[in-house]
Amino acid sequence: LQGAGVSETKLREAIARQGQSLYQRRYAHGSSGNISARLFDGFLISPTNSCLGDLDPARISKVDLAGKHVSGDKPSKESFLHLAMYQERPGAAGIVHLHCTHCVAVSCMCHDNTDDILPPITAYYVMRIGRLPLLPYFRPGDMALADAVRAAARANHAMLLANHGPVVAGKSLEDAVYNAEELEETARLFLMLQGSKTCFLTEEQVAALKEAFPS
Repeated sequence: LQGAGVSETKLREAIARQGQSLYQRRYAHGSSGNISARLFDGFLISPTNSCLGDLDPARISKVDLAGKHVSGDKPSKESFLHLAMYQERPGAAGIVHLHCTHCVAVSCMCHDNTDDILPPITAYYVMRIGRLPLLPYFRPGDMALADAVRAAARANHAMLLANHGPVVAGKSLEDAVYNAEELEETARLFLMLQGSKTCFLTEEQVAALKEAFPS
C-alpha cells in the first residue's frame, strides 16, 4: 500500500501526474476515464467531466468511506465503481478506469468464457493481471454495475466492462496504472494476433510464474 507516510497533497499531485501521462500516451481521451487513490478515511478521485490530461491537484475530489463527497470538485459519476473495488479489496490503494481503445474493442467481442477472456500471451500479463472476467453491459450511471463490480472484485483485481472498458486496481496508485497499461497492451496484442496461429503460455508455464511471482 501507499502507506501513511504519503500525504494527501502528494497523492493529489501523483493522480494529476499519472492522469497526464495516461492522456498524453492515448490511454485516455477527452473527458473519459477516471483515476483514484485510497486514503485512510476515503479516497481521492478525478472529478466528473474532467480530462485526465489536465487535472488540477487542488480540485481533485475527496470521497469518504461511505461514498459521500467531502471536498474538491464533484467526483466522477463512476466513483461508485471505485468505492465497490476499495470495499472488496482492502489491499488496493489505487484504481484506474479507462475507455482505452484496444480493451474496449475486446470488450465488444463475443467470448465463449466470460470468466477469463484473454489468453496468457506474455509472462508480464500473467504477472500483472492473470485473470480477466468480462462483466455484462450496463448503461452509464446504472448503480447495478456497482453490484457486478463488487462481486467480481472479490476474486479479481482487474475486470472488463462490456462495451465500456477496464477497471484495474493495484497495491499503489502507480501499480494500478502499470497494471492498466499492461492490460491495454495485451488487448492490443490479442487483436493483432487474431487469425494467426499463436503459441500462448502453457498451464505449466503459467503455474511456474504464479509460484515465482505470487500476487
